[in-house]
Amino acid sequence: MGLSTNFEDSTDRRLLKQVHDNVHGNIYLEPISLKFIDTEEFQRLRELKQLGLSNMVYPGAVHSRFEHSLGVYWLAGKAVDTIKTCQGLELGIERSDIKLVKLAGLLHDVGHGPFSHMFEKEFLPRVFNGFTWSHEDMSVKMVDHIVDEHNIDIDSDSLTKVKQMIIASSEHGSTENMKEKKFLYDIVANGRNGIDVDKFDYIVRDSRACGLGCNFHFERLMESMQVMGDEICYRAKDYLTIHKLFATRADLHRTVYTHAKVKAIELMVIDALLKANDSLDIASSIHQPAEFWKLDDTILKIIEISNTQELKEARDIIQRIRRRELYQKMGGVTLEEEDIVVSNVKIDLTRGRNNPLQRIMRVMRYSQSKMIASATCCLHFTKI
Repeated sequence: MGLSTNFEDSTDRRLLKQVHDNVHGNIYLEPISLKFIDTEEFQRLRELKQLGLSNMVYPGAVHSRFEHSLGVYWLAGKAVDTIKTCQGLELGIERSDIKLVKLAGLLHDVGHGPFSHMFEKEFLPRVFNGFTWSHEDMSVKMVDHIVDEHNIDIDSDSLTKVKQMIIASSEHGSTENMKEKKFLYDIVANGRNGIDVDKFDYIVRDSRACGLGCNFHFERLMESMQVMGDEICYRAKDYLTIHKLFATRADLHRTVYTHAKVKAIELMVIDALLKANDSLDIASSIHQPAEFWKLDDTILKIIEISNTQELKEARDIIQRIRRRELYQKMGGVTLEEEDIVVSNVKIDLTRGRNNPLQRIMRVMRYSQSKMIASATCCLHFTKI
């Protein structure tokens, strides 16, 4: 029997489940959230490392998308609570709005593939010859699948809003057709200016896991956010904090996400998955939520411990990774064309070569501050 989701009812504190998070402290989960969490599809996120293969260079980076999703759930609720406290009557914020935004934060990554963004950005295009697929769109399909599979009682209008919040920053998402409360769709995934609680959580969580300092403090922005013209805005004097948000994100890309050794290992895993795809039918699962939830980071172990001849080449590549016989940066050897692989890395501040502060001029008066918008580098590796 499904859970009735009368979002106007206040939640009895005794019905909340308390979880202690190493970033945000105590997190309280509501009954409707637990209906989604206590499913095999959501529990799969425990087997997806947030930073993919970065733990091969930063050993502490073993946190999963499970705890990140709980963190975004919690921060999403805090953000709406803050706005409601100051402008609740003015904006017509209801309890149902808070719970829907929290659900979107909880479920925003449920459609993520293994090995962080490598799966969708590099592996799938190689399999399907440029075919584009996004984890945001898959998250929407997974949400529908979970609701149907586990008979979760949530009305269609509420479910639609949750899914729209999840894809709000993707190329298929838009708030243009929203008639009211557009600001609610900017909290989890902000397609208008890139400031959202998803970044608040992963920037702090990733920095801590990798043992890096983090001088971005999202609490200052959380405490001062307000809505003007149906858009979340911030005080002009907080422009340096916003600058740190984008700059810290770019630094994480440079030092962690695109570390040369991480990229070398990613390229090797891509090769292993490509060689194993025909036997294990890895890529085809993206079309079927009922099969997709079974795919996670453990696919490497499945390949590694297999003894079939069809997976030998893939096994050999994984063995090289285990023995640290990695693809190397080029230099001083004679190579054939098939021995070379190129990885183009582009790092920007979420808006290409544009200054992201210009997207929030409604309250920011410091848009002339100079920021390095983007940087591109090209890494060449040899497979021998």
